[in-house]
Amino acid sequence: MIEVIVTGKRLEAEGIYSFELAPVENSMLPAFSAGSHIDVHLPNGLVRQYSLCNHPEERHRYLLGVLLDPASRGGSQAMHQQVHEGSRLRISEPRNLFPLEHGAGHSVLFAGGIGITPILCMAERLARIGAPFELHYCGRSAGRMAFIEYIRRSTFADCVQVHVDDGEDAQRLDAVRVLSGPAADRHLYVCGPNGFMEHVLGTARAQGWAEAQLHREYFTAAAVPVGETGGFEVQLASTGQCFQVPATLSVAQVLLEAGIDIPLSCEQGICGTCLTRVLEGEPEHRDMFLTDAERARNDQFTPCCSRARSARLVLDL
Repeated sequence: MIEVIVTGKRLEAEGIYSFELAPVENSMLPAFSAGSHIDVHLPNGLVRQYSLCNHPEERHRYLLGVLLDPASRGGSQAMHQQVHEGSRLRISEPRNLFPLEHGAGHSVLFAGGIGITPILCMAERLARIGAPFELHYCGRSAGRMAFIEYIRRSTFADCVQVHVDDGEDAQRLDAVRVLSGPAADRHLYVCGPNGFMEHVLGTARAQGWAEAQLHREYFTAAAVPVGETGGFEVQLASTGQCFQVPATLSVAQVLLEAGIDIPLSCEQGICGTCLTRVLEGEPEHRDMFLTDAERARNDQFTPCCSRARSARLVLDL
């Protein structure tokens, strides 16, 4: 854990604050690469992941952007209401599950709303190394788009197109046009609301983009319709103990209630913190972390959200 102090809290847009974090001791923060995130241990005991959006060569600070989610489970609400300038927080070292492909001939960046946070860091990096890219920043209105004035004054402003829902039709995102040239050396990066991301990724696939050229980061997992889940059993390989997992609880919840330690963070299958080996049985994958190839092997799953297709899963615990 790294102890940091909040040296700046600024209202960046409607419902979005930025937080500047600096080391408590007069030292440098760990290096990070574009697309990285950190775990933030909040005053209310929750742990949440937030993308780093400042330039990756900066070691004296980390910059976060946090949207107050109306359906907050306590994370964004705590950041907005309980964290202020002068607050001290514990954070993890940066991790990157959304890295840039540095061999790309051209990068196409898409940000929807608060999805600008990792995308902005990517734009900073690509601009610094002189790599060709374009950034499409989409939002409901300019007043709800964080860092928009900073972007307009940046050295890479000419690479950015802003698309707002309440603007003229001519400036709205035409994903088909933008993605009409799926050359082998072009790579696409997208972050934002799930519907926005699926639109961009679906359009890219329809235009012939290969999966290896498509990169995404989810902030929330897709909702599972009520009634499309059932109970099953999990067994611990080390002790042989068996536990029933009802439809109303996750595997992680059942194991934690039984005193079995499971590391948790996002609790939505996004971060991979709770990833657990599966020795027998077939998982029903509901995460946003594993690739399709990793899911097909059925040798690991995320107990915070994923379930079972078979009657029993034997876990390497």
